[in-house]
Amino acid sequence: MADAAEIQGPSASPARRRLRRAGALLAGAPLLAGLLQLTAAEPAQAAPSDSVSVALDTMTPSAPTEDDTLTVSGTVINNGRQPVTGAHVGLRVGPLLNTRSAIDGIAQHPNDLRGGTGDELGAKYTEKFSKLVPGVAEHFSISVPVDELDLGKDGVYSFGVSVSGKTSARPWDQMLGIERTFLPWQSSEADTKSRTTFMWPLISSVHMTARTGAGERQTPVFQDDELAKEIAPGGRLAQMMDLGRDLDVTWVIDPDLLAAVDAMANGYRVQQPDGTSKAGSRENQDVAKQWLAGLQKAVTGKEVVALPFADPDLASLAHTGTSVTGSLSHLKDATDVAALTVKTVLHVTPTTDFAWPVEGAVDPSIIKVATSAGADRVIARSDSLRESSGLSYTPSAARPIGGGTTAVVADARMSTAFEGDLTRADSSTLAVQQFLAQSLEANVQKDEQRSIVVAPQRTPTASQAQAMATAVKALQDGNWSQPDTLTGAANAKPDPDATTRIPSTSAYPSSLRKRELPRSAFEQIADTQDKLDNFQVILTDQSRVVTPFGRAINRGMSTSWRGQAAKADGFRADVLSYLDNLGGQVKLIDKSETKLSGRSATIPVTVQNNLVQPVGHLYLRLSSTQPTRLKIGGKAYDEQPVEVSGGHSQSVKFTTSANANGRATVLAQLYTEDGQEYGDPVSFDVKVTEVTPTVMLVIGGGVLLLVLAGFRMYTQRKRAAARQAEEEGPDEAEADSGDGSGNPDDAGDRLSEESGSPAGAAGPDQPGDPAPDTAPESADPSGTGERVDR
Repeated sequence: MADAAEIQGPSASPARRRLRRAGALLAGAPLLAGLLQLTAAEPAQAAPSDSVSVALDTMTPSAPTEDDTLTVSGTVINNGRQPVTGAHVGLRVGPLLNTRSAIDGIAQHPNDLRGGTGDELGAKYTEKFSKLVPGVAEHFSISVPVDELDLGKDGVYSFGVSVSGKTSARPWDQMLGIERTFLPWQSSEADTKSRTTFMWPLISSVHMTARTGAGERQTPVFQDDELAKEIAPGGRLAQMMDLGRDLDVTWVIDPDLLAAVDAMANGYRVQQPDGTSKAGSRENQDVAKQWLAGLQKAVTGKEVVALPFADPDLASLAHTGTSVTGSLSHLKDATDVAALTVKTVLHVTPTTDFAWPVEGAVDPSIIKVATSAGADRVIARSDSLRESSGLSYTPSAARPIGGGTTAVVADARMSTAFEGDLTRADSSTLAVQQFLAQSLEANVQKDEQRSIVVAPQRTPTASQAQAMATAVKALQDGNWSQPDTLTGAANAKPDPDATTRIPSTSAYPSSLRKRELPRSAFEQIADTQDKLDNFQVILTDQSRVVTPFGRAINRGMSTSWRGQAAKADGFRADVLSYLDNLGGQVKLIDKSETKLSGRSATIPVTVQNNLVQPVGHLYLRLSSTQPTRLKIGGKAYDEQPVEVSGGHSQSVKFTTSANANGRATVLAQLYTEDGQEYGDPVSFDVKVTEVTPTVMLVIGGGVLLLVLAGFRMYTQRKRAAARQAEEEGPDEAEADSGDGSGNPDDAGDRLSEESGSPAGAAGPDQPGDPAPDTAPESADPSGTGERVDR
């Protein structure tokens, strides 16, 4: 430019320069006008997208074919302060979208006026409004034959509904609002169709407690009555069942839900804030029966996948639970009971070899835990197990990841299409169109058939379920997809170019990790299991306790507790507290000080059983802390087996012997057959009296005095008899002797007989033998006390 400035031509005359300036002005006038118009129009294009909002409430059919008529309806609302005049709603067909990322971009900004909106169809396919008043919604409905849309190649097209008009501030026709979505276009049957598996989850939160009523029926107690609302007509689970009945889907069911509804159908109770419970309504029982009957019909002929009982949180188990002994055993129990529960309630045999981590997020530890209970197929998601080889297409779901395990990788875009608030009709419509667009775009990527799996959120809302059902129905009626089962997808031939590398533990999303169950939760569960193991040993009918508490332990590690740490902790604490209370119904009765007034006696100890079932396999041990003073059964301790009927007490008697007087502390403790302490010990003092050398000396002196007195009487009578014989003479004396032997001992024998105390004989009631100091126990049953529900 400097060189050009330096080389200048001859200077023009003033008249010529004025003529050139005039010509330049005349030539630039149109350009200036265009610039001014562009400047004026630019604010309209850059106007806020909510100046006039457009809501696309319906779009039918969702995936039109050649002979269809496309009908769109919805509402427009003037969100500005000025009326819009000369307004009309029109349809716009945008360009063909060639990538799944392009679909993402439009879905993220559906109201952007500056995007590729496409050309508006002719005025024949518009709806006009003379005025749009601020804040007033106006309904529109436009129908257009598909052949008027001028669609070309099969694929996904951008599609928009726009509103245009004038305002007093901008009195020219301009586009004031738009809502963009997608128009899937497959004019005829595709040469190659994707095989699509849609998982239809029937999962709820935890509703049942560990508590049950007394009696043979063991009426279950529920935390609340929320489940009845979910399965009632119009409820979330009622709609899930009704909608899924007519769809080609794979049912993915938590057996705990079936167990809860089945329990409700047969009579249940609801826990109250004061700790009591009340009977559930007959109406809710009928609702439960109807729901189960409907579900039994809905799943007939369909694939049913049973998750482990209560849907345990596999990621929490892997990241924090495995460090607590015994945690993995609960996953095995939950898996074992799953098939039986589904078969009992629904009368179908489910598949149990699938594991489903939260949001399909996996790492090596999750895979290891997921397969530890027998599952050899793990449902992952493509935003976790990401493609690393730069594939230009979406590969099939099945991926062999080693050790005989298959990762079934669900498509993340399609699986997350129905999240968020879909209560508004336009939000639901956009979700359906986006889902179909992603499905068709994935199909046209490659000529080879592939398996696509959709794993939506675990507990869709009613509005989300309705959108899902609309999308699945449209997909089934479309020309590019055919339904498949989850087992079919897992068994499909894997794509050799698809990644099989499991992401590292550090790659696990922190947002998910923050919501996991803490280590303390698994420690609490382990404590409950230890106490349950100790308690069940003494029961004659273990199933009355093992079953409800085992299932409650499974519920304590449920995925549904994510984001509800306080409620989860409260549930587990209630299970443990109730088990403690139940185990405490078998106990030793406190005993006051006991006195022994002799060398030996029996001491009774009472065992009380307030359960409704008999207990046994118990031993009662009585120990002396001072065996030199007091022995139990001749040694430091003694033990006896214990069996007590339900609602009764039993006294167990121990023989004791004292060696010295004074106090001795005695400890009573129940033990199970395997040597584990059961319950709290009871200690009491035994006071030993009258067992001293002085007492023995007094007794011995008494015996000696008796002997001396007898001997003195004997010698006196002998002397008297001798004197009498001398006075009477020999003949009389001989006659008096009877048999003539003259044995003086005969007189002594008679004396002893008269006295009633033969020498050397102490009768059965010798004064030296102590009498028992405790009265015999009554054979009648004691008061039953408070009966509990076992």
